[in-house]
Amino acid sequence: MSNFLKYSLVVITISIIGLAIYFFALKSKKTAHNQQQKELYTCPMHPQIIRDKPGNCPICGMVLVKKTIQNHAVESNLIENLLKPTDNFIVGNYQTTTPKDTTISSEINLPGLIAYDPNSSVNIAARISGRIEKMYVNYKYQRVAKGQKLFDLYSPELLTEQQNFIYLISNDSDNVSIIKASKQKLLLYGMTVNQINSLASAKRANPIISIYSPAYGIIQGTENMTRNANAAMQNAAATTEFLTIKEGDYIKKGEIVFRLVNTDKVWGVFNVLQGHNNLIKTNQSIAITSELNENEFITAKVNFIETQLSPADKSNRIRVYLNNSILKLPIGLRLQGILKTNPIKAIWLQKQALVSIGNKKIVFIKRDNGFKAAAIKTGIEINDFIQIIEGISVKDTIAKNAEYLIDSESFIKTE
Repeated sequence: MSNFLKYSLVVITISIIGLAIYFFALKSKKTAHNQQQKELYTCPMHPQIIRDKPGNCPICGMVLVKKTIQNHAVESNLIENLLKPTDNFIVGNYQTTTPKDTTISSEINLPGLIAYDPNSSVNIAARISGRIEKMYVNYKYQRVAKGQKLFDLYSPELLTEQQNFIYLISNDSDNVSIIKASKQKLLLYGMTVNQINSLASAKRANPIISIYSPAYGIIQGTENMTRNANAAMQNAAATTEFLTIKEGDYIKKGEIVFRLVNTDKVWGVFNVLQGHNNLIKTNQSIAITSELNENEFITAKVNFIETQLSPADKSNRIRVYLNNSILKLPIGLRLQGILKTNPIKAIWLQKQALVSIGNKKIVFIKRDNGFKAAAIKTGIEINDFIQIIEGISVKDTIAKNAEYLIDSESFIKTE
C-alpha cells in the first residue's frame, strides 16, 4: 500500500510539472507570435508612403509592395512626422514672416495705344446707282480735306432727273413748288447747290457728277474692301494698301464707298489686368506718357470702363478720350498710363511667401519643429504684396519663401 501511494504521488507530481510546462510553452508561443513581423505596404519610389493593406501610391500611382517591420515599441508620433510627405509637413528652421494689417496704396502701370474714335467717322455712301468714271483717291490712309473731290460718277437716273429739272425751269417756270421739289431731289442725289445753279444757267444736262468729301478725315475703306484688299495683296511686298473700288466699277444706291476717320479726336485704350478692375473708377485721373517722349506727361481722366473681357488676354480695357487736334498723336502709338489707387486697408502678405498650385494658393505655417501647408484665399496684388481674404491671420508665422519649401515630386496636402 505504501508503494501504491508512493507511485501515485510520483505520477501526480509529474502531471503537475507537465501541465506547468505546457501552459508555459503556450504562453511563450503567443508572446512569440505577437512579436512576429507585421506586414505593411510601401511605394518603391516614395518610401514615406506606408499602408497596412495593398493599393496604389497616391503620388505616382505605382503598386505598393510588401514591407515588414518589427513590432517594437517606438515613439510613433516622431516616426509619423518624419514619414509625412515633405509638402505636407516640413521639418526645419527657415526664415519666416508675418501678415500685416495695414493700409497700402500704389500706382498701377497700364499699357495702351492710340486708336481711332469711331464716333467721329463719316461714311461716304452712294446716293444713286452708277459707274465710277474717275477716281481722285486710290489708297487707304490718304488724307482728305473737306470739299475735296473724291470721284466722278456716271448715272443714267441722275441724267434723267437733270433733264426733268431743265424742262420745268424752261417750260413751267411759274410752278415754283414743282421746281423746288425737283431741285431738292437733285440735292438728295448728291449734287451741290453750285452744280444745280450751273445746270439751271447752262440748261444742259451733264451725265457725270463729281462727288466731294463732306468732312476732313483719312480714307479707311469699308470692311469688305479691307478684306478683299488683304486677300489680293497677301503675297505682295508693298506696304501701301490699295482701295478695291476702281474706275469703271458700278456702285449701288446706299452702298458705302469710303469711310473717313477723323484724328482730331482719338481714344487712348489701356489694358487692365484681372484683380485691378475694382481699383479703377470713371473720372479718375490718369497720367499718360508715349513712346515718343517718356518724360512728357498728359493728364486726363478715365472716361469709360469696358465690362467685357478681351478674348486674347482676358484683360479688361478702359478708354480715355483725347483731343488730338493739338497733341497730334499718330494712330497705333504705344502709351503708358499711370493711375494712382486709393489706399486699401487689409491684411497683406509678401507675394514670395505663397505659391500657386492650379486653382489654389498655398502658404506654409509654422508648427512646432516644422511647417504645415495651408490653403488661403487672396485678393488684389499691389507692388510686392497680396491681399489676404481668408486662411491666415496676423498671428500666424509664415515661411518667407514658399517656393523653397516645395518638393516637386509630392502633392501638397493642406489643412
